[in-house]
Amino acid sequence: MVQAHEASLGVEDDADRVEPQPRRARPVAHVGEVRAGHAPDLRALARVQALPRVPAPAARLDLAEHEGLVVGGDEVELAEARSVVARGDGVAEPLQVLGGQLLAEAAEVMTRIFGHRWRRTVGQKPPPISFVLQQHRHEPVTTHASAGPPRIRRSVVAPPCHAGAGSRVASLPMLAHVTTFALHGVHSRRVTVEVDLHAGLPTFTVVGLGDRAVREARERVRSAIQNSGFAFPAQRITVNLAPAHMRKEGPGFDLAIACGILAAAGEIPARRLDGMAVFGELALGGELRPCRGTLAVAEGAAAERTRGLVVAVRHAEEAALVESLPVHGARDLAEVVAILRGEREGVRPAVVAAVAPSSRLGDLADVRGHAAPLRALEIAAAGGHNLLLAGPPGTGKTMLAQRLASILPPLTRAEAIEVTRIRSVAGRPAGAALVADRPFRAPHHTVSPSGLVGGGSTPLPGEVTLAHHGVLFLDELAEFSRPALEALRQPLEDGRVAIVRGQQTAVFPSRFQLVASTNPCPCGHGGTPRCRCSEADVARYRRRLSGPLLDRLDLRVDVQRPLPEEFAAPGTCSSAAVRRRVVAARELQAARLAGTEATCNGALDAALIRRHVRLTSAARQVLRRAYDRGVLSPRGHDRVIRVAQTIADLAEAETVGSGELLEALALRQDMLGADGEAAA
Repeated sequence: MVQAHEASLGVEDDADRVEPQPRRARPVAHVGEVRAGHAPDLRALARVQALPRVPAPAARLDLAEHEGLVVGGDEVELAEARSVVARGDGVAEPLQVLGGQLLAEAAEVMTRIFGHRWRRTVGQKPPPISFVLQQHRHEPVTTHASAGPPRIRRSVVAPPCHAGAGSRVASLPMLAHVTTFALHGVHSRRVTVEVDLHAGLPTFTVVGLGDRAVREARERVRSAIQNSGFAFPAQRITVNLAPAHMRKEGPGFDLAIACGILAAAGEIPARRLDGMAVFGELALGGELRPCRGTLAVAEGAAAERTRGLVVAVRHAEEAALVESLPVHGARDLAEVVAILRGEREGVRPAVVAAVAPSSRLGDLADVRGHAAPLRALEIAAAGGHNLLLAGPPGTGKTMLAQRLASILPPLTRAEAIEVTRIRSVAGRPAGAALVADRPFRAPHHTVSPSGLVGGGSTPLPGEVTLAHHGVLFLDELAEFSRPALEALRQPLEDGRVAIVRGQQTAVFPSRFQLVASTNPCPCGHGGTPRCRCSEADVARYRRRLSGPLLDRLDLRVDVQRPLPEEFAAPGTCSSAAVRRRVVAARELQAARLAGTEATCNGALDAALIRRHVRLTSAARQVLRRAYDRGVLSPRGHDRVIRVAQTIADLAEAETVGSGELLEALALRQDMLGADGEAAA
């Protein structure tokens, strides 16, 4: 081996080899010896050639996947360390190079050696080594044993022979398939993680339309495997997340990728992965971290009829809410491997029973006076109606709204699981495996439209979805931005939000009760001698609330200061007593609406109203007169009937009479002077 500078080689344009000048070359004493003063390139090459070579009857030199070097008769032997520098050296696969660092250095040296003639003739940078090898792939291998001045000869890969002439050297690929799930809205979709190990330079590639967190999984998985006591394969690793057209977000694919690599390397039996699903994020030390959406993943695994699901121990109870699915809790990657090998069962969480609602909610006994607002609050809770409380500041509007949750009926198990799944997808742990209380959300008036109804580059649930099966309270309604309030139209009507991102649609449920409070004017004292607002100020303030939005509010109640004797008297009712009446009314509605998608009167559409609501002739005349006077829009017409049916249910009446209808009309006051009843 020699160290020669390009200027001293004297390369001709059509030269087939490079002859260095002896007086300018400094020979290395022997291969494998690295002396001071030699160039770093030749020192790296010497280190590679000094490594032990695998004895084999045939040598495979950088063959494609479908080719194999078959030798019959004369064998191509790897020559001993010599002063002839072969172009194929440094890329021969029999070299046992740990980590691939020395092999990469040698490949760079070969590129420079090949580039002497290229630079002199073309004047460009040398081509990559793969390009040079491709140009000379079918030239025969030449061996030289001549003595004299050291020479740099061109040695190439031997052409592949037909099968039958000898033994095949090419290695077979190693494949593994692991089942996991990706979040889509508040549900999950099945994803198959395909892992392919191939001989070659060590690389780690993840494909399948993953986001940045998925691409960064390569470093987490590598460190977790090594720190868990397993050997990371020094091979070409390709991971595919199928189906490739579906976007994948989040670190929940870490565990599936790690299990696929270990299965392809033979650490986990492939048959043990059949029908099993894994989900979780890996720490660098191999610990298993929980991810958002564990309950949605468990429901998806049960729907796909998997044999079991492996998740982090901290979220095992949440996944166990799906009673038909065996759940295995694990603390780290080593325990996951033991579970998949059948050596350990893991933590098997118990089935979570129903949890009683908490007692931290306020009580209606704290309210003084306000007989009409309390009646409206009871009707709203019994029928699931939307409510607007308007009045001067400090009169108890917020206090009344906060106590609505204390008189709502308890969640059924199906509703509790749905609320728990939404909170899990949103990354908001409930503190317990199963949510017991109905949600009560009260966002600030500076919330954005996407924060209110959901959105973002990766669609996440908004406040309307987090309030599903519960209450959404908007305090100071007129202070919210107009786009945010107008975004509430579809959720209030349809009970769902559809968000489109990148030609993909995420649907979030939003069946909630809207309770809002507002002031009649900017100073809050409209209609009293204390008001200092001009007519223009009042008109501008009231225009912040559009007619279409107000038309979707079933009950509009004026909340004024209680009288002195009312304020000094004790409360007139308690939450427990009102809640009993509300639960009884909800049971009547559930029996009447059995077999339909509606669960309460507030969810009735026009067809269900005609089918299930029975009005007396007197009630029909009252409703007809109100509509003829232009007081009601077609939407308001149906909403008044809903409220009247709820009043009848509280009274346990079988039909809706004129009294119930008149009370429903009285609770739909036009306190803000809105002229948008007929607005669409």
